[in-house]
Amino acid sequence: MNNHLNSQKVTTASLLVALGIIYGDIGTSPLYVFKAIIGEREITETLVFGGISCVFWTLLFQTTIKYIWLTLMADNHGEGGVFSLFALVRRYGKNLAIPTILGATTLLADGIITPPISVASAVEGLEIVVPHLPTVPIVIVILSLLFFFQRFGTQKVGSIFGPMMVVWFSMLFIIGLINVLEMPQILKALNPYYAYQLLVNYPQGFWLLGAVFLCTTGAEALYSDLGHCGKQNIRISWAFVKISLLVNYLGQAAWVLQQGESHLAGRNPFYETMPSWFLIPGVIIATAATIIASQALISGSYTLISEAMSMNFWPRVAVRNPTDLKGQIYIPSVNNILWGGCILMILYFKTSSNMEAAYGFSITIAMLMTTLLLSYFLIYIKKWNIIFVTAILLVFVTVEGAFFIANVAKIKERWMFLFFELFIFLVMYIWFKARKINNKFINFIDLNSYTTKIQELSEDEEIDKSASHLIYLTKANRKNQIEEKIIKSIFSKKPKRADVYWFLHINRTDEPYTLNYDVMELLDDKVIKIDLNIGFRVQPRVELYFKKIVQELVSRKELNLHIRPDGSTKYNPEPDFKFVIIEKFLSVENEFILSEGILLNSYFTIKKMGLSDEKAFGIDKSDIILEHIPLVYQPVQKLALERIKINNLQ
Repeated sequence: MNNHLNSQKVTTASLLVALGIIYGDIGTSPLYVFKAIIGEREITETLVFGGISCVFWTLLFQTTIKYIWLTLMADNHGEGGVFSLFALVRRYGKNLAIPTILGATTLLADGIITPPISVASAVEGLEIVVPHLPTVPIVIVILSLLFFFQRFGTQKVGSIFGPMMVVWFSMLFIIGLINVLEMPQILKALNPYYAYQLLVNYPQGFWLLGAVFLCTTGAEALYSDLGHCGKQNIRISWAFVKISLLVNYLGQAAWVLQQGESHLAGRNPFYETMPSWFLIPGVIIATAATIIASQALISGSYTLISEAMSMNFWPRVAVRNPTDLKGQIYIPSVNNILWGGCILMILYFKTSSNMEAAYGFSITIAMLMTTLLLSYFLIYIKKWNIIFVTAILLVFVTVEGAFFIANVAKIKERWMFLFFELFIFLVMYIWFKARKINNKFINFIDLNSYTTKIQELSEDEEIDKSASHLIYLTKANRKNQIEEKIIKSIFSKKPKRADVYWFLHINRTDEPYTLNYDVMELLDDKVIKIDLNIGFRVQPRVELYFKKIVQELVSRKELNLHIRPDGSTKYNPEPDFKFVIIEKFLSVENEFILSEGILLNSYFTIKKMGLSDEKAFGIDKSDIILEHIPLVYQPVQKLALERIKINNLQ
């Protein structure tokens, strides 16, 4: 928690961290936004002034007002992002899981196209110096190295992110200012009249919003990375970033109008505005900035999947902690998916110009979903007037709806990309929906009514002892409750005798970094329940937690554990304990309708590909007793079984 308190402080160092972590995506947009707006179109004052005007007002409404002012209010104990927002508002709406899944899906999809378009845009600047340079292999090498080094952690590279981005934004500002000073009248473009003229009077002007939208595609990162920087650091640093971006956009527009050419096809105004002597350093700085942007997006994808697992939106997968830094994680499966997707993108589209035509569709959906969840936050948590919130909602839905419609036209360039998004959505939906169905079949019973029988079993020496300490993981959050399947596991078939029975309940909290516990004794030194509260951003290590809890109970001489045998011997000082893991499988007794069969069979198939319980909860295989029980969801109603011959059985 101290880390989060520190992130709220505003210092030079914290502002540098904010610049280095959260502005990579939106900060590198000048590489391709204005180039996408003018494309191969005839250069006119309506196009140039209108394009810059649209960019300015988009940054004002979408980034400054929506994200910097409103969305950052949704501070979930220092954390942000779509899952943090969902955790805040889920009790106020029954179907909020669907927009949350859509928002998360499209953010992950953004992680496959942002790195290649950003790096390709930077590297293509070398073509001005070396015409016909094959940039695709260079981009592939840079991206492959970036993904390869994820497994080692990024704290060393991260230490230079902030200063590097200061250099980047300073370069944007200075180069833009030089060109603006040569044509000060370009400042007129900030008048919304020119945006109106472009959208209404310019041929197909409305569809240019698909290119304009690229200037704000990194806005979601401002909220997702709230926990790393704190809202005050984000808000203060945004002033510097926004000014640098706007001045550079204005500088590019001024340069375009000064050329007096009817078309600029194949030329990128971003690099053209640079002095020739600065071109090579400019490309190097731009490439470094795009690598930082890609790194921030990759790290954000790890965090997103980690949160999805904690909130039951994603199957459990392996999570690594490459460094000692809190919150820095590495997920090999996500890393491989993103790397493969990025390489396929650059091989298919080849140039950043082609990728521009496919970029933006996903993130508009993510923004619309955030708007929906944000409205619940403002109404139910901030207690704002519902009429005022509705008015705000209408403004953002109108703006984002217009961007969405303009981006729908890009579907034909990115249709194959929809399969990836559909896959991510279905995995999240199936996992969330099937787990809810699965949870309906969990029957909780009163543990107190079985304590006498448990004590009898514990003292019955005719039964072989399973372990001195038996630990069951339970979903029961009430002190005296336990799942019926656990009682059956203890008594049915082969009863499990132990000296102490532990029931460990893991409570995933809405707070991100909670880690504490409570101990309740239900039967003197015999039946003990532990409530373990773990934040949704903490990777569970249940066996380590259990050992630590027992050590503390012994050292404090609680529950008389210090004077009773624990299974250790003179040959082995380790206590004798076993975790009992109960896994369900889909019984052959089920008779499904089509939709239920697909849902549950898909769920169990996905579950097999994910992590086992022991790996997910951090339990050694050698300390586990594994049991399987059938799940009967829709039992066969009519069994047409007839005896065809009656014999006299004697």
